[in-house]
Amino acid sequence: MDLGLKDRVYVVTGGSRGLGNASARALVAEGAKVVVSGRDERTVLAAAAELGPDAVGVAVDNADPDGPERLLAAARAHFGRVDGVLISVGGPPPGSAADNTDEQWRTAFESVFLGAVRLARAAVAALGDEGNEGNEGNEGNEANRGNGSDGGVVGFVLSGSVHEPIPGLTISNGLRPGLAGFAKSLADEVGPRGIRVVGLLPARIDTDRVRELDALTGDADTAREGNESRIPLRRYGTPEEFGRVAAFVLSPAASYLTGIMLPVDGGALRGF
Repeated sequence: MDLGLKDRVYVVTGGSRGLGNASARALVAEGAKVVVSGRDERTVLAAAAELGPDAVGVAVDNADPDGPERLLAAARAHFGRVDGVLISVGGPPPGSAADNTDEQWRTAFESVFLGAVRLARAAVAALGDEGNEGNEGNEGNEANRGNGSDGGVVGFVLSGSVHEPIPGLTISNGLRPGLAGFAKSLADEVGPRGIRVVGLLPARIDTDRVRELDALTGDADTAREGNESRIPLRRYGTPEEFGRVAAFVLSPAASYLTGIMLPVDGGALRGF
């Protein structure tokens, strides 16, 4: 199946590691071009180099108010257009309602919540820019944004905590559902312009973050075994599996998907 990603251009935050990096890899493998971001310049430049000539790395903190324009400008400067963004932000610190400090809440809000909102707003403005339509330098991009069916896409990497709180992740439990609500509101507002908004809800994907959370229990192996026993597929997902789902929902092949929160969790979520 051709996802229609050839020569399309996406900004992927958190693209130097974890789920963001896996998503960027899947996009590039399907012929897309990506701008990946991360806070550490050396790490993000190395990640972009590993992705190859169709990737550019930009060191940006998601909490930086100027970050969105820098990322979108990099996409235009290097690849001539923007077709979508995938907003992936590292998880806030673990802890309980009693233990997490005001400063931890403020820092996480700026990065996880407000930073994502800023980039989504900037992306919508960029995707609605008429100068982004009909770029003749992108052969293979057959869809015409002006026909109302392909206005681009804004994707959010959220968490299964959107539906059910995760023990020990109180800040995430507070912020991720709010972002899901923002994403659904945004989908309603920009849908008439052909712009899609989607959310991805990973659960136990085998990343450094999840292994760290397992280790916090004091017995990582036992924690993993217990978690896997509650997943219908009886295993953690791989970053590559998540990346392939992300590439699909960002692609023109998913052109009639918007306003959804898609679990990528091996069946762990029991709700509809």
